[in-house]
Amino acid sequence: MKNLLRVRTVVLSDVHLGTPDSKVREVNHFLRHVRCEKLILNGDIIDGWQLKRGGRWTKAHTRFVRIVLKMLEKKDTHVVYLRGNHDDVLANFLPLEFDGLQVVEDYIHEGVHRRYLVLHGDVFDTVTKNFVWLAHVGDWGYSLLLRLNRAYNAWRAWRGQEYWSLSKAIKSRVKSAVNHVSNFEEHIAKLAKERGCLGVMCGHIHTPADKMLGDVHYLNSGDWVESLTALVEYYDGRMEIVDFVEFVREHPFPESEAGGGEDLPLPPAESRVGEVAGA
Repeated sequence: MKNLLRVRTVVLSDVHLGTPDSKVREVNHFLRHVRCEKLILNGDIIDGWQLKRGGRWTKAHTRFVRIVLKMLEKKDTHVVYLRGNHDDVLANFLPLEFDGLQVVEDYIHEGVHRRYLVLHGDVFDTVTKNFVWLAHVGDWGYSLLLRLNRAYNAWRAWRGQEYWSLSKAIKSRVKSAVNHVSNFEEHIAKLAKERGCLGVMCGHIHTPADKMLGDVHYLNSGDWVESLTALVEYYDGRMEIVDFVEFVREHPFPESEAGGGEDLPLPPAESRVGEVAGA
């Protein structure tokens, strides 16, 4: 019998299906080993921008969709899908609601101890909101950086060296990127209070976080491109950022999957959580 993580709620964001840098094999493994009452997919699950530019959709990406549908149909999981900026085509059809599935702009999650405003977070990104063409240029640059990162770490792995994030090192030295994250967090916490919530869950900036901003509990579920993190709510109301490096130690890949695919070695957990990433 599978060793399963049983929780009340799971929040994923920024999977970016349709791109070569999506860690879809890892997120599929995570979902197969989780049972939850509610699954919140907080934006940029499918990367429509990259698919328009000739992105890559694989069988593993289709498998992700099938796993979610199976959770919805057979595991009695309530699924909430929030629009992100990379899957912004959904904005023309919101809100949508089917049996057990909601597709919405934002969402109020009734936690055990407090109410959480859930939204992707791109509403506070001036470039994404008002200068779409510039956001696409930035996305192209970020994709290029990730490709360089992939090639560089393939070379390091060949030399027997551990993973080192080139993209993290560059971004952490850009003061404007660090300030952007700080401003983002402050604005989103303020909006939560205006909406009558003392907690907020978001994604978008690819930076996992769990902290208090004044009296607002700020949570960011990170991404499945670099940080490989998810947010879970336990039945006692406790919230936790789950890092895949730690998760896979408790829920290892089957031997048939171990080492499969083209994935590079993952960085140590402590080197990824809290890093600044582009959206």
